[in-house]
Amino acid sequence: MRTFSISMVAACPFPANHGSPASIREMSQALSSLGHRIHVVTYAMGQDIPVDGITIHRVGSILQGKRISVGPTYYKPFLDFLLVAKLCRVIRQEKIDIIHAHNYEGALAGYIAKKITRTPMLYNAVNNMISELPQYNFIRPKKLAVKIAGFLDNAVPKMGDHVTVVSEELEKFVLRKGIPRERISIIPAGVNIEMFEGKNPEVMRERHRIGSRPLVVYTGTLDLFQGIEHLIKAMRTVIEDIRDAVLLLVGNIINPADLARHKQLAAALGIADHVIFTDERPLEEIPYFLASADVAAVPRTSCPGFPVKLLNYMAAGKAIVAFEGSSKGLENNLNAMVVKGSDSGAFGRSISLLLRDPALRKKLGTNAKAAVKGNFDWRSLAKKIEAIYKKIVPDNKAGGTK
Repeated sequence: MRTFSISMVAACPFPANHGSPASIREMSQALSSLGHRIHVVTYAMGQDIPVDGITIHRVGSILQGKRISVGPTYYKPFLDFLLVAKLCRVIRQEKIDIIHAHNYEGALAGYIAKKITRTPMLYNAVNNMISELPQYNFIRPKKLAVKIAGFLDNAVPKMGDHVTVVSEELEKFVLRKGIPRERISIIPAGVNIEMFEGKNPEVMRERHRIGSRPLVVYTGTLDLFQGIEHLIKAMRTVIEDIRDAVLLLVGNIINPADLARHKQLAAALGIADHVIFTDERPLEEIPYFLASADVAAVPRTSCPGFPVKLLNYMAAGKAIVAFEGSSKGLENNLNAMVVKGSDSGAFGRSISLLLRDPALRKKLGTNAKAAVKGNFDWRSLAKKIEAIYKKIVPDNKAGGTK
């Protein structure tokens, strides 16, 4: 069997308990289990999360103690410059066969290294810029952010020798940018199903003094584009119907400004006593939070990629309520309640329906978990990625056989 020496370009803190860093870690470990040699090139920052079978190469110790955040910052361009230099050294020292670049910054760094070292690059596209960059309110005026996002959306997908996308929606987006269909493969995000098995549902209910009250859980960042305001507004509808219902918002990476805004909204709606915000919680606790949930929510109204939290909910066998724009892999009334548009009231009514119907919750959760196996488990996805490596790495360039 051909094996490869692979450089994963993670232009982000690594490992970290959110979105892309989590997917890169789990993908890397799955590929390592197939015999490939994985070298992750990343920033200095990272969380204390176990990473097995992977070599991590950091750009140095600069900003090592910087607080981990999601989205653009003033210092990331500097780190990305260092990332290019580090990546080129790793490619030469470790005899890398293929650059596997993740997200836009990773692709930009990978492309420069590709040109310098003449190493083929696989670009893993998990989002587009037009749907996210303007929402961070980092670049002003907003029109400038839109122009930059448009430029990146047109340029970056063309940089890879092959592009993997996590959804059909993102595939259509990349096709519109002029990428030939034969250079695109759909490889969705994955999940480790075993992580969610056998967790005690009472652990988090006891910690947060929820008891037996009907519980809705959200896990993830609290950034604007995640649609948390829709979920909080939906809870007002829920509470009008089910007076003792509770919403538990479990943050992994929390922006204090976002947290304050969401707390103010809950207070303004008169439901602050029904909304619990955690502080930043580690990865190993997420399965316990989900085990405690009656309903798990995905309030993001539009997501061209594949929300990792959605896979976690499915693997945990939870009844899910999601807006249609983020409901990748879900079918209404089969394995989730899918709400069209961005109607917070309709979202709330779907939650209420599930909270009042244990049999429906069980059916949807069971079907959601069944949909994960063979479709979204990492070992199955790693074999598909391996097949792409074999296509774009010449036979005489592979680092070894097994």
